[in-house]
Amino acid sequence: MEILEHSLEEILESIASIAIIAFEFVGVGIIIYSGITALLKMVRRDSEVKIHLAKGLAMGLEFKMGSEILRTVIVREWAEIGIVAGIIALRAGLAFLIHWEIREAEKEAERKEHETMKELKPEHNADEN
Repeated sequence: MEILEHSLEEILESIASIAIIAFEFVGVGIIIYSGITALLKMVRRDSEVKIHLAKGLAMGLEFKMGSEILRTVIVREWAEIGIVAGIIALRAGLAFLIHWEIREAEKEAERKEHETMKELKPEHNADEN
């Protein structure tokens, strides 16, 4: 029975290790892709570049946080658990700030669109007369 338990533990550790690497890889890939596309949008003077970048960073951080949560499966010592918990807390804080930044940027974009519509409306009424 002890051999079976040990074997299952090793299998779980192997699966978790592979998943951790996969999540880290995907998270980094999303962040890099988001950075490159944001740079291109910035060059094209896209007004929503900040929102696109923030959403990409948030998604990348979600994958990175997922890898840290999986890491808790394979840690053996309290010191390691403390380090992983600190990393998770830091990434959760960053994700919170990024989501807040997204909301603020979306509100600003909506406010600008509303102002533009107000400016165009008098011109439209003047054309009708």
